[in-house]
Amino acid sequence: MNQLELTEKFKPLPRHTEGFCFGCGPTNKAGLGMRFFSDGDSVVSRVAVPEHLCGWGRVVHGGVISTMLDEVMGWTAIHLLQRLVLTKSLQVQFERPVFSGEMLWLAGRIREKISEREALMTGELFNPAGERCAFSQGVFALFTGPAAKKLGFIDPDLVDMVTTKFFG
Repeated sequence: MNQLELTEKFKPLPRHTEGFCFGCGPTNKAGLGMRFFSDGDSVVSRVAVPEHLCGWGRVVHGGVISTMLDEVMGWTAIHLLQRLVLTKSLQVQFERPVFSGEMLWLAGRIREKISEREALMTGELFNPAGERCAFSQGVFALFTGPAAKKLGFIDPDLVDMVTTKFFG
């Protein structure tokens, strides 16, 4: 992806008003506060990482980079496949340093729907100059709302909210 602007073709995804998720939870004051947008083929996010999430100097910690890529891939699966998800595996290649305070661009895509229960996703992270700084692949477990409720890994009210806002 070489386009680093949110044009009119990218529509904001619904956002829950509660939630403490480190990546996207609006109530986590120490988190990233990621918001997501989609053009129907991919899901993107723009985020500036705060200074307190750095490793050396202003370099963003690799775990934070991995989290951002996991989030954009997860929301891509949720939105485009209309399923709730859990990450089964995540592989990240770090290609360039990422610095706090810079407006970063992330993009997630479906690489392959393996089955009704699994999908292979990809994620990319770009710096303000448009240079790719990290690439990820992940296998995500896919769940319907009733299956997620039965397994109990998401609060039932959150399952209802997500399935209503995203799939309804």
